[in-house]
Amino acid sequence: MEKLESIVERIRSRIEVQNQARDIALQRSRELIRFCAHTIRAIHREEFDKAEELLRKASEAAKTMTRDLEDHPTIYYAGYTQDSLKELAEASITFAIVRGDPIPTPEDLGVPDATYLGGLSEAATELRRHALDLVRRGKLEKAEEMLDAMDDIYSYLVTIDFPDAITGGLRRHTDILRSVMERTRGELTVISQQQKLRQALAEFEERMNGRK
Repeated sequence: MEKLESIVERIRSRIEVQNQARDIALQRSRELIRFCAHTIRAIHREEFDKAEELLRKASEAAKTMTRDLEDHPTIYYAGYTQDSLKELAEASITFAIVRGDPIPTPEDLGVPDATYLGGLSEAATELRRHALDLVRRGKLEKAEEMLDAMDDIYSYLVTIDFPDAITGGLRRHTDILRSVMERTRGELTVISQQQKLRQALAEFEERMNGRK
């Protein structure tokens, strides 16, 4: 039994270290999610310098969290850790698409492939909000570019046909994206038709006024 006591104490010590790592990871994942949320908000406000600075802080926070979890793979692949890295992918990809920059790779961001794909799908759904903001500012053509980006992302994501256990539930995210994309397409189509109708009416009025 003395040997068993020694075994249990060694296990207790290892679990204590792991628990401390978990507490720190939880704190850092919350910080990372906060940076990413503020980044998305700055992007929609077209405060791109602010968004870029927040994204830099988010990237640094992610690197620190990932480095500290190198010896704790169970915690690294825990839901809260991967969710925060997914938020980083979403914010980074959204920023790149809105700015017209090259889309960062999983290697650029330091996130696992499945987590990256989840972030990619959520970035595409985030483009809906940006597209509608552009419409309100009278930039329909730019809004349609956002819709095209959503369509491209969806077209690639549907080719990732693997079990959810491997892709992190990507199929559900892709289904959500399809619904959001179709709704956005319908709304932009209606807005485009309304603009064409208004333009036709304005031209008709000009012709009628010219005959008077």
